[in-house]
Amino acid sequence: MHIELSSVRPADAALAVVVGEGLTLSPAAEALEAATGGYFTGALKKTGFTGAKGKVQTVSATADQSYTALVALGAGPLGELKGQVLESVAGSLWHGLKASGLTAVALDLSGFTAQEVATVRFALTLAAYRFDKYFGQAKLDKLPALKTITLVTADATAAEAAYQPLKAVAEGIILARNLVSEPPNVLYPESYAEIIRGYETLGLKVEVLGEAEMKALGMNALLGVGQGSRKESKLVVMQWNGAGDAQPVAFVGKGVTFDTGGISIKPAEGMEDMKWDMGGSAAVVGAMVALAGRKAKVNAVGIVGLVENMPDGNAQRPGDVVKAMSGTTIEVINTDAEGRLVLADALWYCQERFKPQFMIDLATLTGAMIISLGMDYAGVFSNNDDLADKLANASKSVSENTWRMPLPPQYEKQIDSKIADIRNIGGRPAGSITAALFLQRFVNEVPWAHIDIAPTAWTNEQRLTTVPEGGTGFGVRTLNALVEAYYEQ
Repeated sequence: MHIELSSVRPADAALAVVVGEGLTLSPAAEALEAATGGYFTGALKKTGFTGAKGKVQTVSATADQSYTALVALGAGPLGELKGQVLESVAGSLWHGLKASGLTAVALDLSGFTAQEVATVRFALTLAAYRFDKYFGQAKLDKLPALKTITLVTADATAAEAAYQPLKAVAEGIILARNLVSEPPNVLYPESYAEIIRGYETLGLKVEVLGEAEMKALGMNALLGVGQGSRKESKLVVMQWNGAGDAQPVAFVGKGVTFDTGGISIKPAEGMEDMKWDMGGSAAVVGAMVALAGRKAKVNAVGIVGLVENMPDGNAQRPGDVVKAMSGTTIEVINTDAEGRLVLADALWYCQERFKPQFMIDLATLTGAMIISLGMDYAGVFSNNDDLADKLANASKSVSENTWRMPLPPQYEKQIDSKIADIRNIGGRPAGSITAALFLQRFVNEVPWAHIDIAPTAWTNEQRLTTVPEGGTGFGVRTLNALVEAYYEQ
């Protein structure tokens, strides 16, 4: 869908205006009410429309108007229409009209600031997202008729300027959604790495390490996961340098492009969903693209470990012992607890090479996280209260729900091994916690947070108007908001 800015209402479109709770009118709605001699609110009353937040009502245009229809966008209390509330209301316009048969809509935002208009454009961009790359013509013909939304504002130039940083974030989110949605025969370590290379045009510095380079570095934990696949494992390093010689911030992502479970194979039912076991890496890539796209005044490093976990005659076995880059030996009890092995080497490499201010890793790490928090929250584990608090504030500011979880040292005994330093699984009790405790062994006391996004990387039920079903891009906004609020110079 095309979203444009204009200082003039297009006449060959439906006219939408914002109406608050109790039929309180925005400036554009007041003008429409006057132009129709009271017809507009009268028609709304007959439908039972009250201006409740997120409700959309269409009524016929009067005979003397050229608009194809009149639309009321319910905003709830007009005084609260800002930030995340404004995003939610804006997104509801798309969902309320996508099945209406209308092809073009002009939303008159007279009286709204340039930043508010930019926020509306941002929200509509995210709300209208769909992954239809593989649809044939028959399915494409059934897509919503609505093709253009024009945002009418007195100063389109100012609104366009205000939108540019948000545009970069939207592009990062949409990239993350696309990556998570791609089928595993299309997105695998090598092809994924090439996609990332394509963003060097934004000013990102991209390095791709193959298996030979990782072997030389001692990354046997990561390499063990991918040794059953014909697809070569990769480690991709992205750098954005927007702050001179400042110490960088760092993001690390789990990129298991398909997870069969390996020799500890998963049940067949639902295994197709394991194409999105690289959701953590997608969030890191999306965040780095967002930072580069808006020219953030920060030095940032993004590292993603890309592997495919397959059962094969050469696959890693339960009972194998591998030595990680840190020198720690790991007894592999379950080959389906593979993400932590990938992250172990990626985290160690990150802290050893870049000496970052902090590291945040994101991963669809444990099904136990879904049992703990349901489908609406990602779990946060951290060794640093200040970083954890900043993360909580950042995630709340962009409506990406997170909840901090404990890291009790007494649970360390669950990952103790009888024949190696540690084992890669701690049993059913506190499964997400023991996975995080495993990762903590590889951060070397650098301020660190682990975000388990297993519940939130993909959704089968729309919960926010700006996040349709499918890949969510969860994490991109939180990381960007964290940098913007606390770490830019």
